[in-house]
Amino acid sequence: MSDRLYYQDAYQTRFRARIVERVEEDGLIAVVLDSTCFYPTSGGQPADRGTLNGRPVADVFVRDDGAIVHLVEGELWSDEVTGEIDWQRRFDHMQQHTGQHILSQAFIRVAGAGTVSFHLGDSSATIDLDNDRLQAQQVEAAELLANRIVWENRPVRVRLVSLAEAQQLDLRKLPDVPGDVVRLIDIDQFDLNACGGTHVAHTGEVGMIKIVRLERQRGNLRATFLCGGRALLDYRQKNSLVNHLSATLTTGADQVEESVSHMREELQAARRQLRHQASQLLDYEAERLLARATPSDGLRVVRGAFTDRDPAELRALANLIAAAPGSVALLGSGGQRTQLVLARADDAPGQMDQLLRQLLPLLGGARSSDFKQDAILARISYRPTDDSRIAGRIGYTDRSYDVDSSRDFSGSFS
Repeated sequence: MSDRLYYQDAYQTRFRARIVERVEEDGLIAVVLDSTCFYPTSGGQPADRGTLNGRPVADVFVRDDGAIVHLVEGELWSDEVTGEIDWQRRFDHMQQHTGQHILSQAFIRVAGAGTVSFHLGDSSATIDLDNDRLQAQQVEAAELLANRIVWENRPVRVRLVSLAEAQQLDLRKLPDVPGDVVRLIDIDQFDLNACGGTHVAHTGEVGMIKIVRLERQRGNLRATFLCGGRALLDYRQKNSLVNHLSATLTTGADQVEESVSHMREELQAARRQLRHQASQLLDYEAERLLARATPSDGLRVVRGAFTDRDPAELRALANLIAAAPGSVALLGSGGQRTQLVLARADDAPGQMDQLLRQLLPLLGGARSSDFKQDAILARISYRPTDDSRIAGRIGYTDRSYDVDSSRDFSGSFS
C-alpha cells in the first residue's frame, strides 16, 4: 500500500518516492510507488495530473487490492522518482470539493434537502438533491448561506475516528468505507461529513460559490455550481458578454434585458408581417398562373418548374391553385432537392397518384413517396437528376412559364 501523502498535506506538490511495482496498462507504463502525492480518482473527485521524473502522468486510480496505480506517458528508467503534481488542477479540485460540502449543508439547513450524489467535472460540478420542488427563494437562500460561510473563513479540519464513533456523530451521510478508521472533514461549527478527498484549510480559500443551473433529474434536483477560479472565469465571460451587448444596443448594462425583450417583440411582429406579405405574394402568384393557364378539356392546367423552391412554399402554391374550381397544378422544383407536387381541385377528374407513377421513371427514380387525399395528392423527394427533364415533362424551362408545352398531360386526367 502506498503512503498517501495528500492525506498528510493537501498542499504538498513535490515528493520523492521509489517504484515498488511496474506493469503495463492500456499501452502505457503503470507504476505503483511506496508513497505518492497524486490523488486517485475516487469519491466523485477526479485524479491529479503532473509528472514523474518529467514524464506526464495520464491517470491515477486505485486498484482492487488498494494499490494506487500511476499511468505514465514514457519510460521510467530509474526506480527512484521525483513527482510533481499540477497544483492549479489540485487547488481547483480542493475549491470545488470544499465548496460542495458547504453548499450541501446549506441546502439541508435552508430547505431540508439532502445531497444524494456529487460529481466534479473539468468545467463544473454538480450535486443531486433529494427534493426537486425547491422554490427559487430557497435556492437563493442556500447559495447566500454557503457564501457567508466562505466569507467567515472558517477552519476546515481533518478528523480520524473509529467507525463506531462515526456512527454516533451527526454526519450528513453515514460512511460506507472498509476498515475501522473513518476520515471526516469538519467545517467549523457548520458541516461534518466522511470524505476521502482533498480540501482547503479555510473556507475563505473556496473564493465564491455560484449556482449556475438547476434541472430536474428523476425526482431529484441537479444543481450545477462553480467555486473559486471557475466562478471568476464564468463571471468574466458573462460580464464581457453583457458589456458587448450593452455597447451594441447602446444601452446601460442594467437595461440589456429590457432592450433584448423589446427587440424580440419587434422581430416577432416583423416575422408576422413578413408571413402575411409572403402569403399575399403567393396568392398573387397563384392568380397569375391560373390566368395564364391554357384550358384543356374544360380544365385549367397550371404547369410550373422552379429552381430550389422551398418545399412548403411549393405545396402552398399548389394548394392555392387547386382551390380554384376546375384547376390542376403540376409543379416541380430542381436543385439540391427535387420536389414534385401534383394537385387538383375537388371537381377536377384524374388520379394524381397514377400520374405521379408515370412521371417517376422519367425523373430518375423516387427516393420516397407520401400520398395524401386532400389538396396535395402526391409528393416525391429524390436526389437531383436533370432539371431540364423535369421542365420538359411539366412544360417549363428555367423559371419562365411556358404554357405551350410540347408534352400535354391532359390525357392523363380522364
